[in-house]
This record gives sequence, C-alpha cells and structure tokens, in this order.
Amino acid sequence: MRTSAVMFTGVAVFFAVAAAVYGWTSVEPAGTAALTVAALMAALIAFFLWQSYARLGAGPQDAGDAEVVDAAGPVDFFPPDTAYPLWTAVGTAVLGLGVVFGPWLFLIGVGVLVPAVIGFVLQHNNRRGVSE
Repeated sequence: MRTSAVMFTGVAVFFAVAAAVYGWTSVEPAGTAALTVAALMAALIAFFLWQSYARLGAGPQDAGDAEVVDAAGPVDFFPPDTAYPLWTAVGTAVLGLGVVFGPWLFLIGVGVLVPAVIGFVLQHNNRRGVSE
C-alpha cells in the first residue's frame, strides 16, 4: 500500500502544481477548476491509501521480492446480491435530471437517493457476528 500511496501523493502534487501554474498563466477558469478537482480526487485516494497503510501495514506489493502467491487469499467481503447499487444509480440519475428539468424531479431524486444510500451503507450492520 505504501507504493500506491506514494504514487497517488505524487499525482496529487502534480495536479496541484499544474492547477496553480495554469491558473496563474491562463484567463479561463474551467481548466483551473478541472485540474483542481483532479488534484483533490488524487489527494483523497492518497489519504485513503496512507490511512490503510497505517492501519494494515506493508502489503505484499511493497516487498521487492514478492511473488503473486504472496497476495493470494480472501480479499474482502462482497455482498452476493443487493438492489441498493441499482437504486443509488437510479436516484442519482433522477437527481441529475431534476437539475435540468425542475425542482419537482430533483426532490423525487432525493427521495429515491437518500434511502438507497442509507440502505447501501447500513445493509450489513445487523450481521456483525456472522462469518460468511
């Protein structure tokens, strides 16, 4: 994880410097905004990877002499069947269309999206003691 964290930190710094230089030398703000958002997204991923590295320690990909078999085994828990990703996507799409077509559709999108996200986040809270 450390290797990935260093890489994404470098990407974030690159985009931040590019945004600063572009913002200083250009007159149009769209490119500056796009580069700034790219820097923030890379910084978010870098932050997550640094936190994961601090919590989990070095992974097999950090060792110079590691082999593919060193990373074998279960990766994580993935829910086998759930409708929440579909409803989250539908709610997001309706919310986006509501921005274009009017507040009534936006509110419908919020009404679909909020319960979908809450369900998506909390769907496995009642299974804490169950090993799957």
